[in-house]
Amino acid sequence: MARFFRLLRRFLLIVFVLGLLGLAAGAALVYTVNARLPDVQVLRHVELQEPMYVYARDGRLIGMFGEKRRYPVEMSQVPQRVRQAFLAAEDAHFYQHHGIDVKGITRAIWLLIQTGGQERVAGGSTITQQVAKQFFLSSEYSFKRKFEEMLLAMKMERELSKDEIFALYLNKSFFGNRAYGIGAAAEYYYGKPLDQLSIDEAATLAGIPKFPTSGNPITNTERARQRRDNYILPRMFELGYITRAELDTARAAPMHAAPHERPIEVYAPYVAEMVRKEMIERYGEDVLNQGYHVTTTIDPALQADAQAAVVAGLREYDHRHGWRTPTETVTIPAGADNAAIGRLLHATPVQGGLLPAVVTGSAGGALAVVLADGSALALSGKAIAWTHKPASALAKPGDVVRVRRLPAATPEAAPAWELDQLPTAQSALVSLDANTGALRALIGGFSFAGNKFNRATQAKRQPGSSFKPFLYAVAFERGFNPASIVLDAPVVFRERGGRVWRPQNDGGSFSGPMRLREALVRSKNLVSVRLLDAIGVDYARKAIAHFGFDEASLPPNLSMSLGTASLTPLSVARGYTAFANGGFLTTPWFIESVRDRDGKEVFKAQPPTACPGCTGIGFSAAGTGGTPTAAAPTQVDGFDLSPATAGAPAAKPTGRAGAAKPAKTSPEAAPSAPPTGLVVAPLAIDPRVAFQVRSMMHDVIQRGTATAARVLNRDDIGGKTGSTNNYRDAWFSGYGGPYVTTVWVGRDDFKTLGRGEYGGRAALPIWINYMRAALKDQPQRVVEPPAGMVQVSVSAGGRLIPGAGGITEWVKVEDLQQMESEAAAGYDSDDSATPSEESFDIF
Repeated sequence: MARFFRLLRRFLLIVFVLGLLGLAAGAALVYTVNARLPDVQVLRHVELQEPMYVYARDGRLIGMFGEKRRYPVEMSQVPQRVRQAFLAAEDAHFYQHHGIDVKGITRAIWLLIQTGGQERVAGGSTITQQVAKQFFLSSEYSFKRKFEEMLLAMKMERELSKDEIFALYLNKSFFGNRAYGIGAAAEYYYGKPLDQLSIDEAATLAGIPKFPTSGNPITNTERARQRRDNYILPRMFELGYITRAELDTARAAPMHAAPHERPIEVYAPYVAEMVRKEMIERYGEDVLNQGYHVTTTIDPALQADAQAAVVAGLREYDHRHGWRTPTETVTIPAGADNAAIGRLLHATPVQGGLLPAVVTGSAGGALAVVLADGSALALSGKAIAWTHKPASALAKPGDVVRVRRLPAATPEAAPAWELDQLPTAQSALVSLDANTGALRALIGGFSFAGNKFNRATQAKRQPGSSFKPFLYAVAFERGFNPASIVLDAPVVFRERGGRVWRPQNDGGSFSGPMRLREALVRSKNLVSVRLLDAIGVDYARKAIAHFGFDEASLPPNLSMSLGTASLTPLSVARGYTAFANGGFLTTPWFIESVRDRDGKEVFKAQPPTACPGCTGIGFSAAGTGGTPTAAAPTQVDGFDLSPATAGAPAAKPTGRAGAAKPAKTSPEAAPSAPPTGLVVAPLAIDPRVAFQVRSMMHDVIQRGTATAARVLNRDDIGGKTGSTNNYRDAWFSGYGGPYVTTVWVGRDDFKTLGRGEYGGRAALPIWINYMRAALKDQPQRVVEPPAGMVQVSVSAGGRLIPGAGGITEWVKVEDLQQMESEAAAGYDSDDSATPSEESFDIF
């Protein structure tokens, strides 16, 4: 017996020593692991990935970018029933334990032992442990990782509040379909904010994090329903969170989750993509996941007007050229119903408001089609009248066509549909604030869904005659003026090597000597060629570059006068702002401000702005007789923007009439300091030249190639049409009110638009429709001639007329002296009624 007790004492002693050693080893292990655990205080300031939001200038949403949908919420924003649903699903004792669930951990460890740590096991993880795993630990399944998770959970419970931990869980958890966090999940699956979720919806969402990919209510509706009805709702009832009646009602609710993307309030996808690229350029690739809020300069109403104008203009163009046989087809399975036929279009996007439809037949004079939603239409009569073809000749079964829903006459009227087709042409529209360069509207093509290529900023096309105002402007800097005479006559240029260039006017006719104002109004090519030859190509390239163009993009030859440079619509619109704002070069911009996720402003635009009253270029009365004299010259990039000097090349003599006295002198305007904080834009041209070219482009609309724009019934509009060889490009650029707008129409493959598709026919209608809406509530702008100009009278042949009468022109004061000397020389501009061809050698 004594021996037994001795052995027992020894055994107990050994167990005690081993226990002490075990405790010491355990303590050492805990200490070692604890020392390596991360600082949980960083969770108080964690920045969860959020998408980047892009807004119009009034705060309406244009777009969102980022890999994850996430809208972090505070616990105060989470309704009680939503909290209870997640507690019932994941951790009923969350507010009682200290980070770990002993029973759950024991069960998980036992299962790990049984599986050898090679298989995943359920149970054991509290909400706190899940947060620890989400933020700090790997997805490895092992004793070591589980031990670290437990210690980290207890550490978090000591240093963070329960609500802080719960909020981290709700905002970090993945809910499938790129939705991260309960805020994004509620919006995506139900299109609701959290405070509008019903009990059944909250329970459904609470069941997703366990199986976010395979068990969400869209991917696997039945699995999600079983988890809701057989586990989460009963647990909520057992825990006293809901009543029996609420349990029964929630169980009876059908599963109705469906994809709900956050609604885009302003359709400007090309602008949104521009913002994405610009933000990455400024802040790096991670900018798309840091919750930035970007406000653009886009005006929602103008953007919608621009979209409507472009779509309508391209549709009108396309219908002029008739119906084309569909090229896209699908195979309709035997016995397929309309729903099955509609599903064949699941990968075919809507473009420009045109819905895809599958043709199923053409009986009784109607074309039968099925839309993507399975609805069937019979198109006949007015719906197909524009094609000028019978229904049977339009398409065959299986062909994919496009249809357009027409505006309803009344809200109660049945919807009407029209057969349509995607246009072969594309278009771009750019509308800028003339004084600041702020982008107010931009359309990069018929449909972003069809082609993401932004023709407004990326397509380099020849502007044709819409380039001529830039040439005229730099010629006016060199002594020419709107009344100067240049010969419109045949001319041939011979280059070394024998190549011959014989430019032509559109239509092949010639008008002889003519004033430059008339030459621009009538878009005379040969006058432009001779004008460029007179001022010199090298000079012209350097000078025109001051409108914001890259000099290297301007052809180093006389063809530049006909608009053969390859320019983007945005760059052309930028150049035109100088005519509208008094000579200032604006810089197009589209980001107004940037705020971080906390609402702190990190960027605010300060664009260079036109300021005619504070240019530093002014004119003052000096000497005798009040003759104005030029102020000190202004240099921009080394280019002299002061009035032309006496030694500058002058126009050819304008007539033999005697000298005329000025009828009127422009008012003096002393330059003033710019308003505080205003960044003044640099000058592109002399403000007086800007006034002259602006007035000439006004005449283009009043009696030139753009008379269709007179329908706007405004006296402050002007612009210039442009067309290129073989009708490849059609342009119209112009100003009105506070806006400068450029429209381009052409084909991406550079093929012809079709005979007669000039700028005035293909592009101008789009410009008119847009500007009609844009200028609806805008007052007319009255532009006075800048200081340093005089009003004179000239004949139709460009001769000065003494006193009043004749044609009124505003010219620079120094140009008047040149005009007087030329008139005294006795040149008669009316001698060449039938001009003959001239020949020049160019080297």
